[in-house]
Amino acid sequence: MDTATQRFIRIGTANIGLIGLDIALNSIAQQEVSEAEAVAFLFDEIKRQNYIPPGNTKKYKEALLTAYRKHCNIAIDEEGLVIRIFGTGCISCNSLQTLVIETLARLKLAADIEQIHDPDEIGRAGVTITPALMINGTLKSSGLMPTPVQVQQWIQEENHA
Repeated sequence: MDTATQRFIRIGTANIGLIGLDIALNSIAQQEVSEAEAVAFLFDEIKRQNYIPPGNTKKYKEALLTAYRKHCNIAIDEEGLVIRIFGTGCISCNSLQTLVIETLARLKLAADIEQIHDPDEIGRAGVTITPALMINGTLKSSGLMPTPVQVQQWIQEENHA
């Protein structure tokens, strides 16, 4: 049985940690349901283990829909850069995250950065070797540490795309 861990999702302008989201996402992703049914299921599961402030139901459901789409690798209409770093949390994976953050700071750009440790989610993204870097849904590198120049070039390309 999976152990419930905390996973962060963006709700409005805040990153909120939710207990049990990974388990709920893995559970619903294996079923053939509509997005509306998936969001309803996720919301009910999350509400059982987390406090959801009154009046924020719509924001939470929108964020859960985005998390569901990301989890299932469904294209998401998002503004800005979305960077996903895949790995087990090893030194190379952490170094890649540091490199990305430093590059963004140097370029004065903002991005949503998500570090993915779950082996199932890594596999669903098509990643076979870590560390791996995905920018706006495009896998840029896998199995090796890119150079700072490469990371800067990829970020600039995706920022102008």
